[in-house]
Amino acid sequence: LWLSGAMIDKPAAVFASASSLHGGHESVLQSMMTPLLHHGMLILGCPYSDPGLAATQGGGTPYGPTHLDAEELRPHEEDMAVRLGQRLIKWSQHD
Repeated sequence: LWLSGAMIDKPAAVFASASSLHGGHESVLQSMMTPLLHHGMLILGCPYSDPGLAATQGGGTPYGPTHLDAEELRPHEEDMAVRLGQRLIKWSQHD
């Protein structure tokens, strides 16, 4: 796929889990984005208009949804992931 350029202008999103609040959530997401950008993909994140970002206590960043693996999944974390998935679907339908 990469050699043919098939991934150019295709949308992508990333999400992650870490074992602690300062476990590198944002660094992991940024690292995951790098190869996608190299392939010309369009990266979608969680905009500050997402209500989950204001409610999070460790489960989300503008780069994508995250979760503390030692805790139960909170509704706003799940909602952020679902909204990002919906945005990904929407952008996938553009041609």
